[in-house]
Amino acid sequence: MVRILVVDDNPAVRHYLRALLEQQSTWQVCDEARNGREALQRVENNPPDMILLDFQMPDLNGLDVARRINRLFPEIPILMVTIHLSKQLAEEARRAGIRGACAKSDVGSIVQAVDALLHAGTYFPPMNSLHT
Repeated sequence: MVRILVVDDNPAVRHYLRALLEQQSTWQVCDEARNGREALQRVENNPPDMILLDFQMPDLNGLDVARRINRLFPEIPILMVTIHLSKQLAEEARRAGIRGACAKSDVGSIVQAVDALLHAGTYFPPMNSLHT
């Protein structure tokens, strides 16, 4: 089983992402975190195989969390999920060591992105499809 940590400050979004991911027979949401600090604690205590990470959170944003996780656990792939995905944010995510980014509203892309990252790939929407 692939163990996935879901990080989002909205409980409804965490529930939605868990339900979406666990439709795949080999994926399991092993834990959830409500904010960046919780995410860092969860990863340090029990590193998952993959992380789904929200961008906008109250304490640390997803880019800050990703940078810290990448310093400690560079092998863990991180997929950033966000409401507003722009070219600038996708580029910043890539620089922060995030291996993929997609919009929360695009259910199909989330599953495709997780699959790509689990197979050592990356997943970023074509830049011409994103807003500046």
